[in-house]
Amino acid sequence: MQTVHSADGTPIAYEAVGTGTPVVLVGGAFNDRNSTAGLGALLSAEFTAVSYDRRGRGDSGDTPDYTVDKEIADLAAVLEAVGGGYVYGMSSGGILALLAAHRGAPITRVAVYEPPFDNVSSEDFATAQAARAASGRREEAVEAFLRITGMPDAAIDGMRQGPAWPYLVGLAHTLSYDARIVAQGAIPDLADLAVPTLVADGAASPPFLRDAAAGLAATLPAATVVTLPEQTHNVDVQVLAPELLRFFSA
Repeated sequence: MQTVHSADGTPIAYEAVGTGTPVVLVGGAFNDRNSTAGLGALLSAEFTAVSYDRRGRGDSGDTPDYTVDKEIADLAAVLEAVGGGYVYGMSSGGILALLAAHRGAPITRVAVYEPPFDNVSSEDFATAQAARAASGRREEAVEAFLRITGMPDAAIDGMRQGPAWPYLVGLAHTLSYDARIVAQGAIPDLADLAVPTLVADGAASPPFLRDAAAGLAATLPAATVVTLPEQTHNVDVQVLAPELLRFFSA
């Protein structure tokens, strides 16, 4: 593990595997650097795959006054530390990567998987999530997030009994961060983003995610589109990795 300090002094932890041009991997909700490690291992034969803990997660620091701009600065700091300009973002991490590229972070190619543009998450939802976490209602925050993604209550109850529940609750305070990222994302605002972009989605994913991917691809001037057969939002990295290798090798 290595650490770089963001513009506001917050330490951001990251790990790099492989050789070649760096590709920084940006996780989504409930993700830390371990969540992208499997994909990184598949990319490491041709690239240096960099997984990092977004602020508030894993071994990275945090501040009480969260802003999306601070997360963009975190990503820029990691890119500068590893000397790279290639970025892959998953879900809300994909929106973060696109916003970072649009706002001038040193990104030269960006790939995203199902960034949830136009989801029902909003600034109001983010504020409510922050209040839940701040008042110790962390499990309630996790349940609210899962429910807003469309998960039925019976499935949420099942997850509460599973071994991953404590991990999810441990990241509850970051769910408002992802909600603020989604709330800031607007596809029309990205129409002048000329950075080559891969927009990927899964053929078995919910319609709103597929529609968001299609709308994004239609807006970006330099988009490559790929739909992965039989894949959902929980994409199999064995299926995704070849597309990323192809895109970043172009």
